[in-house]
Amino acid sequence: MNRHNFNLLEIWTALGLCAAQTLAASPTHRHVLSLDGTWQIAEGRLDQAPAAFDHTVAVPGLVSLAQPPFFEPGPKVADRRRIAQKDPRRDAFWYRRTFRLDGPVPPVATLKVNKAMFGTHVVLNGQSLGDHLPCFTPGYFDAAKVLQIGENELLVRVGADRDAVTEAVPSGFDFEKERYIPGIFDSVELILCGSPSIVSVQTAPDIRSKTVRVQARLRNAGGSDASFTMRFTVREAKSAKIAGRVELSSSSIAAGTEKVVEAVIPIDHCRLWSPETPFLYTVEADSGADACVTRFGMRVFRLDPVSGRAVLNGRPYFMRGSNFTLYRFFEDGECRELPWKEHWVRRLHQRVKDMHWNCLRYCIGFPPEAWYRIADEEGILIQDEFPIWFGGKSWSTWPKALKSPELAAEYAEWMQERWNHPSVVIWDASNETTTGETGAAIRQVRPLDLSGRPWDNSYSYPQEPGDSLEAHPYHFIRPDYKLALLAKADPVPSGNEAGNDGKHAAIINEYGWLWLNRDGTPTTLTEQLYKNLLGPQSTMAPRRHLYATYLAAETEFWRTGRRAAAVMHFTTLGYSRPEGQTSDHWINVPKLEWEPEFYRYVRDSFAPVGLSIGFWEDKAVGGQALPLHVTLINDLDQPWNGPVTLRLKQGNHVLLKLQQSTHLDGLGKSELAFDLAWPGLAGCCTLEAELHGVDGKAVRSTRELEIISSTPQTAR
Repeated sequence: MNRHNFNLLEIWTALGLCAAQTLAASPTHRHVLSLDGTWQIAEGRLDQAPAAFDHTVAVPGLVSLAQPPFFEPGPKVADRRRIAQKDPRRDAFWYRRTFRLDGPVPPVATLKVNKAMFGTHVVLNGQSLGDHLPCFTPGYFDAAKVLQIGENELLVRVGADRDAVTEAVPSGFDFEKERYIPGIFDSVELILCGSPSIVSVQTAPDIRSKTVRVQARLRNAGGSDASFTMRFTVREAKSAKIAGRVELSSSSIAAGTEKVVEAVIPIDHCRLWSPETPFLYTVEADSGADACVTRFGMRVFRLDPVSGRAVLNGRPYFMRGSNFTLYRFFEDGECRELPWKEHWVRRLHQRVKDMHWNCLRYCIGFPPEAWYRIADEEGILIQDEFPIWFGGKSWSTWPKALKSPELAAEYAEWMQERWNHPSVVIWDASNETTTGETGAAIRQVRPLDLSGRPWDNSYSYPQEPGDSLEAHPYHFIRPDYKLALLAKADPVPSGNEAGNDGKHAAIINEYGWLWLNRDGTPTTLTEQLYKNLLGPQSTMAPRRHLYATYLAAETEFWRTGRRAAAVMHFTTLGYSRPEGQTSDHWINVPKLEWEPEFYRYVRDSFAPVGLSIGFWEDKAVGGQALPLHVTLINDLDQPWNGPVTLRLKQGNHVLLKLQQSTHLDGLGKSELAFDLAWPGLAGCCTLEAELHGVDGKAVRSTRELEIISSTPQTAR
């Protein structure tokens, strides 16, 4: 298996069909040829390339985008719980394109295939460059001995199904997925440079000293010892203004070996990265024979086991967010080429910010690398989850052949690709999985990360005090559950086989269990729930309204409890199909238009200065008086002052209005008590608490109830 890893400057270039792309090689410094664009493609066997290529396909993308289309690439599986899955029509897909090289072949020529399902085999000019079985981390292939001046022919083979990589390699098994569509779904590029080459660069910011530690790993591909002088230059990413420089003393590296060098670089006028101010820097590492540029942000992140909170740049930071399940979206009818359209991906992340969210879990799968670049730029914290989901102890499907050495190798490749992204703050080893293999792999690779990010080990107990506890507290998994039961619900999030002993920060990245398909129909997991809550004849509108109001109320429950470092709704990007289990909230996927009820109610429940009505019942007795509590929370550093208004409405008619002015400390929580007497008028009403946030816009908490008469009806 090819295990070479680089951290490289990304160059995005649109290419035509098998165009004769030309690159003038140079013996020094780095040149990157993007091989993205339109490739030829054909189906066939694993051990033999096809004789003809009569289809075309975009790279990056999936085989399902080929023209003319192939018949059922990634066919629907017969049993979603069965790990093995064989495409009966073909064993592999072969990609083909050509490119030109003008000038001599440099000492180092490396082909990088960022991500490809399922497994990658590369042939250049008729010669095999080897295999890379992992599907979700980059493969690097040494092309120097085969690359030739003039035209070059490149073939890349991917498996047609998960059987191509065997059960000893993670292949993205997901209990909900019906199709596993193969393809080169991230960029391909050829990297040319001199020797010693820069294999990887890692940055580790220190905001107290306003410095960045930069570690570079070099390799001497030559046949003799090489001398070099390492230079590092830090610039502001947008302005290109130099913010720091360091030149190290001359050094040497033996032939055929690697060497690690590092420097600590002071940053002039240092600016921190956060979701509110996503300021970015670049660092150029230059060995004289090779130079690469890496982007980073000055930010530090940890989870505090004492307070149970996230700490960003030395300050407590409340994480509010959602999930993207991109690999499920891959099989959705609306997917097409959207995940590779820059404007759509950026707008998707901007929609996240508009929901008052500052974090995401990239759930059960890594998106293309461009998504991380966009998350850096837009300012979103990412819990980056490796594509493993094999279930807990009582329902595990863990493959016996999948062992920790393979996981550790893939985890290391993953980390080296991501560790400079300021957006990536938590390494997540798997989803809802109980196994000792992931924990053993984590122990092997944890020291590689100079920034010391927390790890999430799913249903296994956290290894270190600063690691996170995965919590999936699904109240409505019980079809007979009612919102009123939240009044007595445990505010400590669990939903994990390991339990919650309060010694680690809990990350709630799933809760609710209220899903509707995009057309408003219940999913297979919620059909009975909606029958119980709304009756067997309910229609789309009341279901969507209930979903939104109940999800908003439960969001308020978890946020105001202050027992979780993060509250992350599930899910913002998924699939929608009649026989599906979960779904998202779009009514127009290409335009990214939210379902209006969801946007109206759930957005307010995530407001940084928020509130929650402490009334959960669906009925109240007319004429009865009670103290009604409204909980206020402030996720921001600065204090908040203003009125809180409580209204009882019947339709558009306000039956009652109460108001109190209050002060809320930064990062604070407080409670207001309103003396409320329910009116004697029977009927359905809406109880609404309102404040105006720091942006001046109204934020509301809503409860819907029926006022019933206190006088028993006499039979006539």
